[in-house]
Amino acid sequence: MDRLARSLAETGLPHPLLVDAARAAIAAGDPGSAAARAADAGRRLLAPVINGTGVLLHTNLGRAPLAWTQEAAYSNLEFDLATGERGSRQAAAPALLARACGAESAIVVNNGAAAVLLVLAGLAEGRDVVVSRGELVEIGGGFRIPDVMARSGARLVEVGTTNRTRRADYAAAVADPARAVAVVMKVHQSNYRIVGFTEAPLTAELADLGPPLTADLGSGLLDSRCPWLPSGPPGWLEGEPAARQTLAAGAALVIFSGDKLLGGPQAGIIAGRADLVAACARHPLARALRPGPLVLGALQQVALAYLRGDGAAIPFWRMAGLTVEDLRARTGAYEGLSIVEVMSVPGGGTLPGVEIPSVGVAVAGDHAEALRSRSRPIIARVANTATVVDLRTIDPAADEEVAAALRSLAG
Repeated sequence: MDRLARSLAETGLPHPLLVDAARAAIAAGDPGSAAARAADAGRRLLAPVINGTGVLLHTNLGRAPLAWTQEAAYSNLEFDLATGERGSRQAAAPALLARACGAESAIVVNNGAAAVLLVLAGLAEGRDVVVSRGELVEIGGGFRIPDVMARSGARLVEVGTTNRTRRADYAAAVADPARAVAVVMKVHQSNYRIVGFTEAPLTAELADLGPPLTADLGSGLLDSRCPWLPSGPPGWLEGEPAARQTLAAGAALVIFSGDKLLGGPQAGIIAGRADLVAACARHPLARALRPGPLVLGALQQVALAYLRGDGAAIPFWRMAGLTVEDLRARTGAYEGLSIVEVMSVPGGGTLPGVEIPSVGVAVAGDHAEALRSRSRPIIARVANTATVVDLRTIDPAADEEVAAALRSLAG
């Protein structure tokens, strides 16, 4: 077994993993499969891939792409350089994000569901939270908003119907003397749409009901004006709620993800009234849900780019802002291959049904597995008996590599 394991050293995997591969191959009565088993173990490790799917925020590929490095050094994570005393890890990146979306204050936790959990635990534990039946969504992995709410200790009060909920429905629940409503909540239907005979009140219509209005925006658009893009907001963003405008309309708090339209690392952001944010920060769950320095460092970089108005510094917005003409200008690298019109999608549970015109490269046949098996995997999609890669989600620096891979398949 040791000899077989050592024969696999060129894979670069640690010896204990090679021993596991050798042991499994011998146990299966097929020592010759050890190399394939070691290769499979390597493919299960986290590694960079090229996203040719056209899904900008691909949940399975880590959502928003973001480069962040830092030297191996200590930082002032929880140290106040001015006073020399203990500081707060919520003092840097969260404060910048609050400034960027026009909030009094903000706190960051490790994901969007955690942000919902902390808000309800911090503001409504043992009391009631009013939510429309049309907004009780299920998010990725089978997790449902009502289940997350229940774990917070808050009591869910459903109002309205699946397709129509009015301000009066919320007002009746708040005014009910049998209830102790602590929060009125709006949940953005970010991963589905109800169309037809529908009705839902605007944020401004619910802001004066008494209990603080919390808007779970999910997708994380900071400002509907997109001042970080020279050409302004792209048309496909029309109607998407944004943190700044939602707060200006009267919401007391907004909740959104860091790795969707914000273009940052996985995180959950709670922003709005300072007293409510402070109440969340005081709850014991805040420590359990807090992010580490790598996440906060990456978020700080993203927040500073927003404050500079530098959308080009955020990879997601570089991709999202490309025009079809921009993409066609890159097709020279794919000379000899079939250039096709395709549609990208935002992905990541955002903007359901929205498509963005794009440009792709197609090769006849299903070659998805072969592309995934490359040293740097290329993730493509198969449509109409052809393998297609969408240039919008491919970094221009990878064009030559992708073109060479596709030419080898076409040949």
